[in-house]
Order: sequence, then structure tokens, then C-alpha cells
Amino acid sequence: MPTLAAVDIGSNSVRLKISRLSGRRLTEIHEDRQVTRLGDSVFRTGFLSPEAIADTVKALRRFHRAVQEEGADTVRVVATSAMRDARNSRSFLEWVHSSTGWKVEIISGLEEARLIHLGLVSTLRVSAATALMVDLGGGSCELTISSQGHIRDTVSLPLGAVRLTNEFLHHDPPRKAELLRLRGFVEREIGRIADRITRSRPKTVIATSGTAASLAAVCHGLYKTKGMRPSAVPRTQMQRIAKMLARLPVGERKKLSGVGPRRAEIVVAGAVVYAELLERCQLAGFRYSPLGLRDGLLAQMAAEYDRSTRSGKHIESERRDSIRAAVDHYRVDMDHALKVRDSAMHLFKTLKAMHRLPPEYAEWLAAAAMLYEVGDYVNRNGRHRHAYYIIAHSEILGYTPEQRRIIAATARYLGKSRPAAGDSYLKVLQPADRQFVVRASLLLRLARALNLGRSGAVRGTQVRVSPREVKLTLQAKPRASVDLEQWAVEKEKAYFRAVFGRELSAAAA
Repeated sequence: MPTLAAVDIGSNSVRLKISRLSGRRLTEIHEDRQVTRLGDSVFRTGFLSPEAIADTVKALRRFHRAVQEEGADTVRVVATSAMRDARNSRSFLEWVHSSTGWKVEIISGLEEARLIHLGLVSTLRVSAATALMVDLGGGSCELTISSQGHIRDTVSLPLGAVRLTNEFLHHDPPRKAELLRLRGFVEREIGRIADRITRSRPKTVIATSGTAASLAAVCHGLYKTKGMRPSAVPRTQMQRIAKMLARLPVGERKKLSGVGPRRAEIVVAGAVVYAELLERCQLAGFRYSPLGLRDGLLAQMAAEYDRSTRSGKHIESERRDSIRAAVDHYRVDMDHALKVRDSAMHLFKTLKAMHRLPPEYAEWLAAAAMLYEVGDYVNRNGRHRHAYYIIAHSEILGYTPEQRRIIAATARYLGKSRPAAGDSYLKVLQPADRQFVVRASLLLRLARALNLGRSGAVRGTQVRVSPREVKLTLQAKPRASVDLEQWAVEKEKAYFRAVFGRELSAAAA
């Protein structure tokens, strides 16, 4: 029963959640949260303030002690909007690493949205109908359209409650002119994506994070006085709440049930965003869920342990859909990509005892086989370098940045160049992965060679492995020649000998 820990370093607060994987279910065993306003100074000056850094590191040290006490097997630490924007993020990362030993991963807004979606669909019974998922944090607002548990569209907007408060609201309570400027900015940003949301016709809107919790609590408090307990925050009521909060001074907002002292300082901006979103997109309302980014991180880690979990199936689907979308976007020949992938998987399986790659490399090799030609979209000159950059930096959902770099490096060395110890593409990887990528890349070179003619001439390949030699027998389709493919395989003989210490030969059946 592995114990997993997720740490979310947000713009407003840092959160910890530790769960134990029992069977195929995650059971929470510890949770902690601390408001540190890491993004406060970032959104004003572009820099993390020493005070916010110190407060955040102090909270992370407490989290670290809890993680050690619970004996967590795996810890994943991610940072979001504030760290994406901060110009001195490196200093913070180094301080965290020296204090806890943790390596912080700064994730993109789209990856943040994907993980929040994963946390929701892995835990909730989300209807098969289209749902809109909203996570309004301190620095950004992630909007995801989901249908039958699959992401159909996602976007990250700069509409975080801390960011907007610092930018627009400078008086208590806010002045009319400040609110007008704030609403104008929010209207502009939501206007960019309103048509996409409207066209999707979401039946359900699920909101996460502290701002949504506070707004739901205020709404329920108002209804409670009428003897009602709504399951959602209706659009009309959200409009009233936004106006009410904007009129109250912060001292009065603090007294509202579910708001609290720190949330009261930023809840006006968050309320304006929700009111505009519901109104502009003609949404009936939203319901709050306490699930969030950390739940998605835990679901991702659980899937790494057991792919049969509910989250594992979602991740497989996300990866498959995302890779196919990339193939379409970069105008790669899908039929050829699938043939190269199948050949790569056959070689991975039949040469397993020789290449000794970890099992997870099968999936990463398959992804590299599908995507190695994406660089042609930019320019055939330098296409392998272009392919590396696209794969490593594109939002291929379901893969961590480290995994994308492994896939990209595997696809990088299909031209004349060979992997070298000093290559920047390898230096960013863990030492063990540098050697694994060399072997995986060679398997991909052979898979491409077996499909070089792009005509499907090779119907199948028999692989014979002996202590000194690997022999490939190419089975041709009727009336087809495999001379080109045989030539391409034999061109890899010297490199194959250097990597695996065995001779390579190819012959037609």
C-alpha cells in the first residue's frame, strides 16, 4: 500500500495532501494548508518577496515533517501561476531544495487544468453530459470543458483573485472606478473564450479552490435565512453576491460565514470573475467541489503505481487523444506513424532481454514513434532538432515535463547525429535515463528503417537473438520488394554494435 504526497504551491496558499493507495482507491490520511500570498508581490513587481518566500518555505518545512512522519513513498511538488511569472523563481527553488530536498516542478496553466480535471473525474461521478470545470486561484483561472470524462477544451486566463486585487482594487471598499476597470478587464478576458464555452453547452459547472468555497458558503448563508439549502450557486444569486461583497469593507467581509480573514481581502475580485463568467456564458450557476490540483497529482501518482486504477485509464485516454491531436496538428502521416509505432513495439518486446529498458519506456517509445516527424512542420532542414523542441515544449497531456523530454530525446537522434554525453538534450535527463534514451532511440531508428519505403512493403519481421547476433528477417507483402528496408536496417549495423555489443543483420524471407 504505497503512501503518496502532493504539494501544491499556489499564488495564494500552499497545500499538502497525503493519501494511501489501497487496492484501487486513494484514502486521505493527512491534509494541511497555509496562506502565504506567494504571488502578492509577483503581480505587482515581478519578483517574489523575501517575506513571502520565507513564509512559504516555513510551511513547506512543516509539510516535509508530515510527509516523513507518514512515510510517503512518493512526493510530487508543483508550483503554479506565481512561479510561472516570478523573475527570481530560481532562488526560491534552490531554497526549497536545500530546506526539504524537494524538487519543485513549475507546471503550465494547461497542465494545471488537466490535473484538476483528473482529480475531479477520478473521484466524482461526473455526468456523461458536458461539464465546465472552473478553478480560480490566486494568479490564474483554469477553465476546462469535459465530456464523458475526456478533456475537450481547456484554457488558462490571468484572472486570479490575488492578481486582480493587486492590479485593480486599492481602496476599502473598492471605488466605483476601480470596479469598472476590473469588470472591463474580466469581460475582455472571458470574452476571448465565451463562444467556445457557449457552443459546448455545458450541463454542469463545477468550481474548485478557496474562492469558490467562500462564494458557495456566502450563498448558502443567505439562503439559510430563508430556510433553503441550495446545491449550487445560481447565476442570479452570484450577481447579487458580487455586488454585496463590493459594497462591504473588508472588516465586514471577514464576518461572513465561510470567508475568513485572508479570503476577505481578495474575494471581491473572485466574485466579479464568477459573476461575469456565469452571465457572459449564460450558465445557470456552479456547484463547489473541495477537490483540486493536489487530488489530480495524487491520481497521477496512483496511476504510475497501478495503471488499472480509474485515474490510470483516464491518463491513458488523455495521452492517446493528445498524441493523435498533435499528429493531426503537425500534419504527420497517421498511417505511417502507426506502422512505425507497431514496429517499435514489436522490437521492444522481442529484444527485451537485450535492451533491458524499464517497462514504462515502451509507452514513451511508442509516443516518440508517433511524433518523430512533427519537426517537418517547421522545416525539413533541422527537422530532428525541431521535433525535439516541439515534443519537449508542447502541451502533450498526461506526460510530465521530464517524460516529454525523454520522448523528445528519443525522437531527436534519427538523423546523422548520434547521442553524445555532452548533448544538452541528454544533460537535462537523469543519469540512468541518458543511457536508456540511447537504446530507445536505436530501437526507433530500426522501426523507421523497417518502414522507410512508406509503402507497407514489410508485412512482418521475425527477430532472432543470439549471444553475438541479432537477425531480422523481413517478410514482404505479395509482389513487394523490401530491398530498401533491408538496406536501411543494415546501415545501423555499426551503431547497433556500439550500443548493444552484437552484430545486426537483415534478410528478406
